[in-house]
Amino acid sequence: MSDQYIQDVLINLRRIIRATDLQSKWISKTCGLTIPQIMVLRSISSLGDVTVKKLSDEVSLSQATVTTILNRLEDKKLVERVRSVADKRIVHARLTAESLHVLKNTPPLMHENFIHSFTELESWEQTQILSSLQRVATMMDADKLDASPLLDVNAPTDL
Repeated sequence: MSDQYIQDVLINLRRIIRATDLQSKWISKTCGLTIPQIMVLRSISSLGDVTVKKLSDEVSLSQATVTTILNRLEDKKLVERVRSVADKRIVHARLTAESLHVLKNTPPLMHENFIHSFTELESWEQTQILSSLQRVATMMDADKLDASPLLDVNAPTDL
């Protein structure tokens, strides 16, 4: 029976990876943006004019990664950078009118559906899932990898 459990676990891990990959590709085709780009736009939308530091904390990505994302969003005319009136050394990211249209038409992301379903579970079920996933990450030597909560297997190369 052990071999069947191993097989079932590996199949389900592949399903999760495949679902994440498919959603990333679908989102990219649907709105021309990567999931991290959408997360940055949504964070700016909720925070208002915001610094790279605050934005990187909000989306759990490095400041360098957020800067790269902002550069691409600026090239697409979805974000503009403005200097603070109070302190000219500070630069804020701001949404454009076009980005508001894009955000309005962006479909829900996989992790948003997951969060909704996960929060509906009993506390003990949440703890059990977390514990099991932590154990799986350790077994796959992935427990030390830096990972943001964004569900995008292509994030490092598709920013």
